[in-house]
Amino acid sequence: MPETHSRADRFPGTRYGNRPTMKDVAARAGVGLKTVSRVVNGEPGVTPETERRVQEAIDALGFRRNDSARVLRKGRTASIGLVLEDLADPFYGPLSRAVEEVARAHGALLINGSSAEDPEREQELVLALCARRVDGLVVIPAGDDHRYLEPELKAGVATVFVDRPAGKVDADVVLSDNYGGARDGVAHLIAHGHRRIGFIGDMPRIHTAAERLRGYRAAMEDAGIAVEDSWMSLGVTDPGRVRRAAEEMLTGPSPVTAIFAGNNRVTVTVIRVLAEQPRRIAFVGFDDIELADLLQPGVTVVAQDAATLGRTAAERLFRQLDGTLLTPERIELPTRLITRGSGELPPAD
Repeated sequence: MPETHSRADRFPGTRYGNRPTMKDVAARAGVGLKTVSRVVNGEPGVTPETERRVQEAIDALGFRRNDSARVLRKGRTASIGLVLEDLADPFYGPLSRAVEEVARAHGALLINGSSAEDPEREQELVLALCARRVDGLVVIPAGDDHRYLEPELKAGVATVFVDRPAGKVDADVVLSDNYGGARDGVAHLIAHGHRRIGFIGDMPRIHTAAERLRGYRAAMEDAGIAVEDSWMSLGVTDPGRVRRAAEEMLTGPSPVTAIFAGNNRVTVTVIRVLAEQPRRIAFVGFDDIELADLLQPGVTVVAQDAATLGRTAAERLFRQLDGTLLTPERIELPTRLITRGSGELPPAD
Protein backbone atom coordinates (compact mmCIF):
# COMPACT_ATOMS: atom_id res chain seq x y z
CA MET A 1 0.00 0.00 0.00
CA PRO A 2 1.24 3.55 -0.71
CA GLU A 3 2.68 5.43 2.22
CA THR A 4 0.32 8.09 3.59
CA HIS A 5 1.23 11.19 5.50
CA SER A 6 -0.84 13.41 7.71
CA ARG A 7 -1.12 17.09 6.95
CA ALA A 8 0.98 17.72 10.05
CA ASP A 9 3.80 15.71 8.43
CA ARG A 10 3.51 17.59 5.15
CA PHE A 11 3.21 21.01 6.81
CA PRO A 12 5.12 20.72 10.11
CA GLY A 13 4.40 23.26 12.79
CA THR A 14 0.97 24.20 11.52
CA ARG A 15 -2.47 23.57 12.91
CA TYR A 16 -5.87 24.33 11.44
CA GLY A 17 -7.21 27.71 12.45
CA ASN A 18 -3.79 28.99 13.61
CA ARG A 19 -3.01 31.64 10.99
CA PRO A 20 0.30 33.54 10.83
CA THR A 21 0.13 37.24 11.73
CA MET A 22 2.19 40.31 10.82
CA LYS A 23 3.86 39.91 14.21
CA ASP A 24 5.04 36.43 13.13
CA VAL A 25 6.36 37.87 9.85
CA ALA A 26 8.18 40.64 11.70
CA ALA A 27 9.83 38.17 14.07
CA ARG A 28 10.97 35.91 11.23
CA ALA A 29 12.31 38.80 9.12
CA GLY A 30 13.93 40.53 12.10
CA VAL A 31 12.14 43.84 11.50
CA GLY A 32 9.54 45.96 13.22
CA LEU A 33 5.79 45.51 12.86
CA LYS A 34 5.45 48.86 11.08
CA THR A 35 7.96 47.73 8.45
CA VAL A 36 5.90 44.63 7.73
CA SER A 37 2.78 46.77 7.50
CA ARG A 38 4.46 49.03 4.95
CA VAL A 39 5.51 46.09 2.78
CA VAL A 40 2.12 44.39 2.98
CA ASN A 41 0.29 47.61 2.10
CA GLY A 42 2.74 48.71 -0.61
CA GLU A 43 3.83 51.85 1.27
CA PRO A 44 7.18 53.61 0.69
CA GLY A 45 10.04 53.90 3.19
CA VAL A 46 11.44 50.34 3.05
CA THR A 47 14.80 49.48 1.51
CA PRO A 48 14.88 46.80 -1.23
CA GLU A 49 16.89 44.44 0.97
CA THR A 50 14.46 44.77 3.90
CA GLU A 51 11.49 44.35 1.57
CA ARG A 52 13.09 41.17 0.21
CA ARG A 53 13.50 39.73 3.75
CA VAL A 54 9.93 40.58 4.66
CA GLN A 55 8.59 39.04 1.45
CA GLU A 56 10.59 35.86 2.05
CA ALA A 57 9.10 35.64 5.55
CA ILE A 58 5.60 36.18 4.13
CA ASP A 59 6.12 33.40 1.58
CA ALA A 60 7.64 31.01 4.14
CA LEU A 61 4.81 31.49 6.63
CA GLY A 62 1.99 31.62 4.07
CA PHE A 63 0.85 34.94 5.53
CA ARG A 64 -2.23 36.61 4.03
CA ARG A 65 -3.28 40.17 4.80
CA ASN A 66 -6.45 40.29 6.86
CA ASP A 67 -9.00 42.21 4.83
CA SER A 68 -11.85 41.49 7.19
CA ALA A 69 -13.35 44.61 8.75
CA ARG A 70 -14.80 42.67 11.63
CA VAL A 71 -13.34 39.90 13.76
CA LEU A 72 -15.97 37.93 15.63
CA ARG A 73 -13.70 36.53 18.29
CA LYS A 74 -10.11 36.99 19.28
CA GLY A 75 -7.61 35.27 17.00
CA ARG A 76 -10.23 33.82 14.66
CA THR A 77 -13.05 35.11 12.50
CA ALA A 78 -15.45 32.35 13.57
CA SER A 79 -16.45 32.00 9.92
CA ILE A 80 -16.15 29.50 7.10
CA GLY A 81 -16.45 29.98 3.36
CA LEU A 82 -18.62 27.94 1.01
CA VAL A 83 -17.88 28.14 -2.72
CA LEU A 84 -20.68 26.73 -4.87
CA GLU A 85 -21.06 26.26 -8.61
CA ASP A 86 -24.36 28.14 -8.89
CA LEU A 87 -26.36 29.57 -6.00
CA ALA A 88 -29.52 29.37 -8.16
CA ASP A 89 -29.23 25.61 -8.72
CA PRO A 90 -31.84 23.83 -6.53
CA PHE A 91 -29.35 21.03 -5.80
CA TYR A 92 -27.17 23.38 -3.78
CA GLY A 93 -29.97 24.71 -1.57
CA PRO A 94 -30.09 21.77 0.88
CA LEU A 95 -26.31 21.36 0.67
CA SER A 96 -25.72 24.97 1.64
CA ARG A 97 -28.33 24.80 4.39
CA ALA A 98 -26.68 21.72 5.87
CA VAL A 99 -23.26 23.39 5.90
CA GLU A 100 -24.79 26.45 7.54
CA GLU A 101 -26.48 24.39 10.25
CA VAL A 102 -23.21 22.66 11.16
CA ALA A 103 -21.38 26.00 11.17
CA ARG A 104 -24.03 27.54 13.41
CA ALA A 105 -23.80 24.61 15.83
CA HIS A 106 -20.09 25.43 16.13
CA GLY A 107 -20.72 29.15 16.61
CA ALA A 108 -19.42 30.09 13.17
CA LEU A 109 -20.78 32.26 10.39
CA LEU A 110 -21.12 30.94 6.83
CA ILE A 111 -20.06 33.11 3.89
CA ASN A 112 -20.90 31.73 0.46
CA GLY A 113 -20.43 32.63 -3.17
CA SER A 114 -20.75 31.21 -6.66
CA SER A 115 -17.96 30.32 -9.08
CA ALA A 116 -20.37 30.12 -12.04
CA GLU A 117 -18.41 27.04 -13.17
CA ASP A 118 -15.42 29.31 -13.93
CA PRO A 119 -12.04 28.08 -12.55
CA GLU A 120 -10.59 31.60 -12.46
CA ARG A 121 -13.60 32.96 -10.62
CA GLU A 122 -13.37 30.05 -8.19
CA GLN A 123 -9.74 30.88 -7.44
CA GLU A 124 -10.48 34.58 -6.98
CA LEU A 125 -13.36 33.82 -4.62
CA VAL A 126 -11.43 31.26 -2.58
CA LEU A 127 -8.43 33.55 -2.15
CA ALA A 128 -10.69 36.50 -1.30
CA LEU A 129 -12.25 34.41 1.47
CA CYS A 130 -8.78 33.44 2.69
CA ALA A 131 -7.74 37.10 2.72
CA ARG A 132 -10.68 37.73 5.03
CA ARG A 133 -9.26 35.04 7.28
CA VAL A 134 -12.05 32.50 7.24
CA ASP A 135 -11.18 29.53 9.41
CA GLY A 136 -12.06 26.98 6.77
CA LEU A 137 -13.42 26.35 3.30
CA VAL A 138 -15.97 24.00 1.76
CA VAL A 139 -15.42 24.09 -2.00
CA ILE A 140 -17.34 22.65 -4.94
CA PRO A 141 -14.54 22.96 -7.47
CA ALA A 142 -14.95 24.43 -10.93
CA GLY A 143 -11.36 23.76 -11.97
CA ASP A 144 -9.04 20.77 -11.89
CA ASP A 145 -5.87 22.38 -10.51
CA HIS A 146 -5.98 23.58 -6.92
CA ARG A 147 -2.30 24.07 -6.27
CA TYR A 148 -3.08 27.76 -5.73
CA LEU A 149 -4.47 26.63 -2.35
CA GLU A 150 -1.22 25.07 -1.13
CA PRO A 151 -0.06 28.23 0.74
CA GLU A 152 -3.44 28.42 2.45
CA LEU A 153 -3.35 24.75 3.44
CA LYS A 154 0.16 25.26 4.76
CA ALA A 155 -1.02 28.29 6.69
CA GLY A 156 -3.67 26.18 8.41
CA VAL A 157 -6.88 26.84 6.46
CA ALA A 158 -9.08 23.76 6.89
CA THR A 159 -10.46 22.73 3.51
CA VAL A 160 -12.94 20.11 2.31
CA PHE A 161 -14.01 19.62 -1.29
CA VAL A 162 -17.51 18.38 -1.96
CA ASP A 163 -19.37 16.93 -4.98
CA ARG A 164 -16.14 16.87 -7.01
CA PRO A 165 -12.54 16.08 -6.04
CA ALA A 166 -9.74 18.61 -5.78
CA GLY A 167 -7.12 18.70 -8.51
CA LYS A 168 -3.41 18.18 -7.77
CA VAL A 169 -3.64 18.75 -4.01
CA ASP A 170 -4.20 16.32 -1.17
CA ALA A 171 -7.44 17.26 0.56
CA ASP A 172 -10.64 15.83 2.02
CA VAL A 173 -13.41 15.22 -0.49
CA VAL A 174 -17.03 14.11 -0.06
CA LEU A 175 -18.75 12.76 -3.18
CA SER A 176 -21.86 10.95 -4.32
CA ASP A 177 -21.47 7.64 -6.15
CA ASN A 178 -22.01 9.23 -9.55
CA TYR A 179 -20.72 6.24 -11.49
CA GLY A 180 -22.76 3.67 -9.57
CA GLY A 181 -25.91 5.79 -9.58
CA ALA A 182 -25.83 6.33 -13.35
CA ARG A 183 -25.07 2.66 -13.91
CA ASP A 184 -28.09 1.67 -11.81
CA GLY A 185 -30.38 4.15 -13.59
CA VAL A 186 -29.43 2.97 -17.06
CA ALA A 187 -29.58 -0.69 -15.99
CA HIS A 188 -33.14 0.01 -14.80
CA LEU A 189 -34.11 1.15 -18.31
CA ILE A 190 -32.43 -1.88 -19.83
CA ALA A 191 -34.35 -4.15 -17.46
CA HIS A 192 -37.57 -2.67 -18.85
CA GLY A 193 -36.68 -3.68 -22.39
CA HIS A 194 -34.76 -0.70 -23.74
CA ARG A 195 -31.73 -1.14 -25.99
CA ARG A 196 -31.49 2.30 -27.61
CA ILE A 197 -30.89 4.62 -24.67
CA GLY A 198 -29.69 8.20 -25.01
CA PHE A 199 -27.45 10.04 -22.54
CA ILE A 200 -27.52 13.84 -22.21
CA GLY A 201 -25.03 15.29 -19.75
CA ASP A 202 -23.01 18.29 -18.64
CA MET A 203 -19.57 19.42 -19.82
CA PRO A 204 -17.24 16.39 -20.07
CA ARG A 205 -14.45 18.14 -18.10
CA ILE A 206 -16.70 18.16 -15.02
CA HIS A 207 -16.02 15.20 -12.74
CA THR A 208 -19.69 14.38 -12.09
CA ALA A 209 -20.56 14.48 -15.80
CA ALA A 210 -17.64 12.25 -16.71
CA GLU A 211 -18.47 9.73 -13.97
CA ARG A 212 -22.13 9.55 -14.95
CA LEU A 213 -21.21 9.01 -18.59
CA ARG A 214 -18.87 6.25 -17.45
CA GLY A 215 -21.73 4.65 -15.52
CA TYR A 216 -23.98 4.84 -18.59
CA ARG A 217 -21.35 3.16 -20.75
CA ALA A 218 -20.75 0.45 -18.14
CA ALA A 219 -24.45 -0.44 -17.92
CA MET A 220 -24.73 -0.65 -21.70
CA GLU A 221 -21.59 -2.77 -21.92
CA ASP A 222 -22.87 -5.09 -19.17
CA ALA A 223 -25.96 -5.69 -21.30
CA GLY A 224 -23.92 -6.28 -24.45
CA ILE A 225 -25.30 -3.15 -26.13
CA ALA A 226 -23.07 -1.28 -28.57
CA VAL A 227 -23.50 2.45 -27.97
CA GLU A 228 -23.87 4.68 -31.03
CA ASP A 229 -22.26 8.12 -30.96
CA SER A 230 -25.60 9.75 -31.77
CA TRP A 231 -26.99 8.46 -28.48
CA MET A 232 -24.58 10.55 -26.37
CA SER A 233 -24.45 14.31 -25.97
CA LEU A 234 -22.38 16.28 -23.45
CA GLY A 235 -22.11 20.05 -23.25
CA VAL A 236 -23.53 23.13 -21.59
CA THR A 237 -26.86 22.59 -19.88
CA ASP A 238 -28.73 25.57 -21.27
CA PRO A 239 -32.22 24.61 -22.53
CA GLY A 240 -31.45 25.28 -26.19
CA ARG A 241 -28.52 22.88 -26.37
CA VAL A 242 -30.30 20.16 -24.38
CA ARG A 243 -33.47 20.50 -26.46
CA ARG A 244 -31.54 20.09 -29.70
CA ALA A 245 -29.73 17.04 -28.35
CA ALA A 246 -32.96 15.37 -27.21
CA GLU A 247 -34.81 16.08 -30.45
CA GLU A 248 -31.94 14.70 -32.54
CA MET A 249 -31.86 11.51 -30.49
CA LEU A 250 -35.60 11.06 -30.88
CA THR A 251 -35.78 11.71 -34.62
CA GLY A 252 -32.49 10.39 -36.03
CA PRO A 253 -31.97 7.28 -38.16
CA SER A 254 -31.69 5.17 -34.99
CA PRO A 255 -34.04 6.95 -32.56
CA VAL A 256 -33.74 6.16 -28.88
CA THR A 257 -36.63 4.70 -26.93
CA ALA A 258 -35.36 6.02 -23.58
CA ILE A 259 -33.23 8.90 -22.29
CA PHE A 260 -31.02 9.19 -19.23
CA ALA A 261 -30.40 12.79 -18.11
CA GLY A 262 -27.11 13.65 -16.43
CA ASN A 263 -28.40 16.26 -13.96
CA ASN A 264 -31.46 18.18 -12.78
CA ARG A 265 -31.11 21.03 -15.29
CA VAL A 266 -31.00 18.58 -18.18
CA THR A 267 -33.98 16.73 -16.70
CA VAL A 268 -36.26 19.77 -16.75
CA THR A 269 -35.62 20.47 -20.43
CA VAL A 270 -35.90 16.83 -21.48
CA ILE A 271 -39.26 16.51 -19.70
CA ARG A 272 -40.55 19.45 -21.76
CA VAL A 273 -39.32 17.83 -24.97
CA LEU A 274 -40.87 14.47 -24.11
CA ALA A 275 -44.21 16.12 -23.38
CA GLU A 276 -44.30 17.21 -27.04
CA GLN A 277 -43.64 13.75 -28.46
CA PRO A 278 -46.42 11.67 -30.07
CA ARG A 279 -45.09 8.50 -28.42
CA ARG A 280 -44.19 7.83 -24.80
CA ILE A 281 -40.44 7.76 -24.16
CA ALA A 282 -38.99 6.19 -21.05
CA PHE A 283 -36.91 8.53 -18.93
CA VAL A 284 -34.62 8.49 -15.87
CA GLY A 285 -32.87 11.57 -14.50
CA PHE A 286 -29.88 11.97 -12.20
CA ASP A 287 -30.91 14.24 -9.27
CA ASP A 288 -34.43 14.57 -7.98
CA ILE A 289 -36.51 17.60 -8.95
CA GLU A 290 -39.41 19.40 -7.33
CA LEU A 291 -42.89 18.07 -8.26
CA ALA A 292 -41.37 15.01 -9.97
CA ASP A 293 -43.95 12.83 -8.26
CA LEU A 294 -46.88 14.94 -9.52
CA LEU A 295 -46.13 14.66 -13.23
CA GLN A 296 -47.80 11.99 -15.36
CA PRO A 297 -46.05 9.67 -15.34
CA GLY A 298 -43.99 10.50 -12.28
CA VAL A 299 -40.30 11.02 -12.98
CA THR A 300 -37.98 8.16 -12.06
CA VAL A 301 -34.69 9.53 -10.72
CA VAL A 302 -31.34 8.60 -9.27
CA ALA A 303 -31.34 10.73 -6.14
CA GLN A 304 -28.30 11.91 -4.27
CA ASP A 305 -28.60 13.33 -0.77
CA ALA A 306 -27.35 16.90 -1.10
CA ALA A 307 -27.97 17.66 2.57
CA THR A 308 -25.89 14.70 3.69
CA LEU A 309 -23.11 15.75 1.32
CA GLY A 310 -23.05 19.21 2.88
CA ARG A 311 -23.35 17.98 6.45
CA THR A 312 -20.61 15.39 6.04
CA ALA A 313 -18.26 17.92 4.47
CA ALA A 314 -18.92 20.53 7.17
CA GLU A 315 -18.49 18.03 10.00
CA ARG A 316 -15.12 16.97 8.59
CA LEU A 317 -14.15 20.61 8.29
CA PHE A 318 -14.78 21.27 11.97
CA ARG A 319 -12.96 18.10 12.93
CA GLN A 320 -9.99 19.55 11.07
CA LEU A 321 -10.40 22.83 12.94
CA ASP A 322 -10.51 20.94 16.24
CA GLY A 323 -7.24 19.26 15.35
CA THR A 324 -8.74 15.77 15.55
CA LEU A 325 -8.58 15.00 11.83
CA LEU A 326 -5.33 15.32 9.91
CA THR A 327 -5.25 12.65 7.19
CA PRO A 328 -7.27 13.61 4.10
CA GLU A 329 -9.89 11.07 3.03
CA ARG A 330 -12.23 10.45 0.10
CA ILE A 331 -15.79 9.72 1.20
CA GLU A 332 -18.32 8.45 -1.35
CA LEU A 333 -21.99 8.46 -0.41
CA PRO A 334 -24.53 6.12 -2.04
CA THR A 335 -27.32 7.23 -4.36
CA ARG A 336 -30.90 5.92 -4.44
CA LEU A 337 -33.08 4.92 -7.40
CA ILE A 338 -36.62 6.28 -6.94
CA THR A 339 -39.13 4.66 -9.31
CA ARG A 340 -42.19 6.74 -10.17
CA GLY A 341 -43.28 5.58 -13.62
CA SER A 342 -41.25 7.29 -16.35
CA GLY A 343 -38.39 4.81 -16.08
CA GLU A 344 -40.70 1.82 -16.17
CA LEU A 345 -42.33 2.56 -19.54
CA PRO A 346 -41.64 -0.20 -22.13
CA PRO A 347 -40.22 0.63 -25.57
CA ALA A 348 -42.84 2.16 -27.85
CA ASP A 349 -41.60 0.23 -30.91
